[in-house]
Amino acid sequence: MLEQELKNQVKSLLAGLKENYTFFIEISPSHPNKEELRILLEDVATCSAKIDCKIADGEGLAFSILKGGKKSSIIFRAIPTGHEFSSLLLAILNMDGIGRNIPDGVIVNRIKALKGKIHIKTYISLSCTNCPDVVQAINVMSILNNSIQHEIIDGSINEEEVARLNIQAVPSVYVNGELLHIGRSGLGELLSKIEEKAGTRNNVSINESKYYDIIIAGGGPAGVSAAIYSARKGLKVAIVAENIGGQVSETVGIENMISVPQTTGLELSGSLRDHLGEYPVDLLGNRKVEHIELVDGQKRVRTTLGEILVAPALVIATGASWRRLNIPGESDYIGSGVAFCAHCDGPFYKGKRVAVVGGGNSGLEAAIDLSGIASEVTILEYMSELKGDHILQEKIMALPNVKVITGVETQSIEGDGSKVTAIKFRDHISGTIHKQDLDGIFVQIGLTANSAIFDELVAVNKAGEIITDPYCRTNIAGVYAAGDVTVVPFKQIIIAMGEGSKAALSAFEDRIKDKLKA
Repeated sequence: MLEQELKNQVKSLLAGLKENYTFFIEISPSHPNKEELRILLEDVATCSAKIDCKIADGEGLAFSILKGGKKSSIIFRAIPTGHEFSSLLLAILNMDGIGRNIPDGVIVNRIKALKGKIHIKTYISLSCTNCPDVVQAINVMSILNNSIQHEIIDGSINEEEVARLNIQAVPSVYVNGELLHIGRSGLGELLSKIEEKAGTRNNVSINESKYYDIIIAGGGPAGVSAAIYSARKGLKVAIVAENIGGQVSETVGIENMISVPQTTGLELSGSLRDHLGEYPVDLLGNRKVEHIELVDGQKRVRTTLGEILVAPALVIATGASWRRLNIPGESDYIGSGVAFCAHCDGPFYKGKRVAVVGGGNSGLEAAIDLSGIASEVTILEYMSELKGDHILQEKIMALPNVKVITGVETQSIEGDGSKVTAIKFRDHISGTIHKQDLDGIFVQIGLTANSAIFDELVAVNKAGEIITDPYCRTNIAGVYAAGDVTVVPFKQIIIAMGEGSKAALSAFEDRIKDKLKA
């Protein structure tokens, strides 16, 4: 199953394993996917003398990873290929105490302080680009706290279970039988939700302030660029971020990064982290900036973990998030018919009728993807014509099961209490309200700046974008902003990288000229 080139990469990755591991497969002899799972795991096992396989009869399809002959807390009810292949490899590395996703000491202590037995089930799709982040985060928690058991469940193999729970979006996370979370997330957010549900034995107290030359808020292309450029100037740098990559991680194909003809969001996010790791930057992951205040020109930043970071300079590079429609029914049916990622949730709508709200590039790309899955796809666009690139419009027009309706405003989303059944929209010209029966709605109406924490500190425009000058300076001395959170036109990865670098250089110049405070 594994190509030789991939096997060579896996061999290199697993070369440093210290412990012995066993893939313990429990599978029904008549299961249609039996051979596929066996071949995959045996292929991986051949990449390391520290790994072997054992097979036993079972009722369905599952395997666990034994460490030193002892069963671990991680169970895959899936064949972890595609995006989840990295989750399988990272699980082994993490159990061996290595891997770049191991959290810092503060997070580790919080995980170990969780109370009671916690049984987590994460329902995934192998085509979902958001699922691995959730799977890997919970795997780490289960490795660090043996009271946590984690099952990774592929919806396409366990269809009856998924149908019974009415799961229509992934990842869907259940804790002790109750739904905890749907959609993209990271370790920090998931840990906070589990703490709230399960309780914690103690509160991690952080009293000391940490001092830096510059603090970077955000781990996307702009934030990482700012951190690297600052570190190269010899500054003491901290970067506060939920994850490295930010919105980039959700981008499937990237073909306009100059000098890199083609890559993916996950690959680019990994490269950003690797490059950042080449410099002495304090990466404070799995948390966000919660509050900021100015004290005698110093920027005092409090994170969501309660840490206090102090520096004379701050770069805000918190990016942007998907906008919502904010219409009746939208929040009620998120995960039950309302979705934001066609790659992640599209497989749940095979043979069904869906709508894509938004006629820009994101909307057209989503419609093209969905056209190969859904029976009918309707694009609803507010403007009188589509806004996406001409080449995408040509592809849309060539698809027989895609219908385009322009000049309409979505009014509400209807459902039966458990799932979406229809969408209502109003024609701008006639004023007529139309109702269209369907099974799913994919919202693709652009991004909104993640500036709420900072909008009382720095000036923002009506759209919430931070106002900057050509040097990425805000209206507050020593505070800079870069990337999608700002007014800079054209929200592109390559532009964000340039803006982050520019912000760091401006901060360094102002440091030399003693201009970091008013």
